[in-house]
Amino acid sequence: ANIYSPLPPFPVHLSTPRVAEPLEYHRSFLKENCRPDGRELSEFRTTTLNIGSISTADGSALVKVGNTTVICGIKAELTNPTVEAPGKGYIVPNVDLPPLCSSQFRPGAPGEQAQAASQFIADVIESSEVIQTEDLCIERGKLCWVLYCDMMCLDYDGNLLDACIIALLAALKNTQLPEVTISTETSSPEVNLEKRRRLHIHKHPVAASFCVFDDSILIVDPTAEEESLSTAHITVVTDDEERLCIVHKPGGTPLSGEKLQECINRATARQREIQKLVDKVVHSVKTAQ
Repeated sequence: ANIYSPLPPFPVHLSTPRVAEPLEYHRSFLKENCRPDGRELSEFRTTTLNIGSISTADGSALVKVGNTTVICGIKAELTNPTVEAPGKGYIVPNVDLPPLCSSQFRPGAPGEQAQAASQFIADVIESSEVIQTEDLCIERGKLCWVLYCDMMCLDYDGNLLDACIIALLAALKNTQLPEVTISTETSSPEVNLEKRRRLHIHKHPVAASFCVFDDSILIVDPTAEEESLSTAHITVVTDDEERLCIVHKPGGTPLSGEKLQECINRATARQREIQKLVDKVVHSVKTAQ
């Protein structure tokens, strides 16, 4: 009897060792318009989302994009508004890349990548207007909320920024703030933990990250290995109105207008996919409650 073995879903290249010549190894796949993990060039890894997993936080979310895992916890505190913006509260994001998520990170003070990621998240919050900071003001010039949004990477396998933005958006949609009134007698705030309200999310920003190989081949949602071999990185953030919020490209080889438009189109489609996922998970949690 003839026995036929099934063909693998993508080309198997045994002649090029992955460790000795990783770039050549990846090129051999890119020639076939696929990648070592079997994905097409424009295909994202499976994305999963869980919200409300940190009971001690005011809002939380856990996101997995492939192996890359990020957890976001939001803690709200009462504080005084700044002199420059007496009618606004504020949001303080922080990204942590501990050694447990990858051997490339060291213990101690935040490294360059963690600081850059924190700044990127702060820029996205400001430019996208995901939350109107006026909504966080309780009494003008006297009292407001500050939201500390801590994102920790538990497993790093590339594309940190996309995972952080999804985790932040989902955690904000999960956040509930207690009712606060200012006592007329003592002029001090009184917090009612029994009565809580959800944040009003004005926009739904979603990031899509890309890498460029050999100055010309564009791939979406890179793994850590693909990031290390690429010649440029680019992250595009769009919102639910298909508005372009941020294009983040830290150096590397230049990108043509045509390639940039390709990135924007894919980012817009990704925004719709992720918003659908976030809304579905938020709705299922509300229904369960």
